[in-house]
Amino acid sequence: MARLKEKYLALKPELQKDLEIQNVMQVPQIDKIIISVGAGFAMKDNKLIQNIEDTITAIAGQKASTVIAKKSVAGFKVREGMPVGVRVTLRGEKMYNFLDRLISIALPRVKDFRGVPRNGFDGRGNYNFGLQEQLIFPEISYDSVMQIHGMNITVVTTADSDKAGFTLLEKMGMPFTKGSK
Repeated sequence: MARLKEKYLALKPELQKDLEIQNVMQVPQIDKIIISVGAGFAMKDNKLIQNIEDTITAIAGQKASTVIAKKSVAGFKVREGMPVGVRVTLRGEKMYNFLDRLISIALPRVKDFRGVPRNGFDGRGNYNFGLQEQLIFPEISYDSVMQIHGMNITVVTTADSDKAGFTLLEKMGMPFTKGSK
């Protein structure tokens, strides 16, 4: 069993008490994690799109898929059917393993890291934040990267409020910035 999942199971009674929840089944938990890269800069370069896909696959431990444009947008020079991004959705053990590596290995490697922002919640307990480069993950070697790119990470929880989502992620070890929310 993943280390972070064991931690969650141990924290569940504490979360129930802190959030004043009567039913154990209503205690918030992490549902899925979505890693996405908007690759509009690489629309015409299939090798670069493939490199981004390989990078995200290595980071996530699961095959990433290319996102195809559904509509043509002349202002962005995008045609229907062109690749515009890469994404992967993690659930279960892979999700907990990725979150554990993110919290304990990758985020501390960010230069001048002071924590992830507290204002990334969407009103329903889900949390979004971005990373500037993929090289903070130890799975990625500098030589294999064609272009440095960032990524968006979305942590979807079963929490019904930002307070519950924040409490869940904070107790799981997410390094939030100091100060008020």
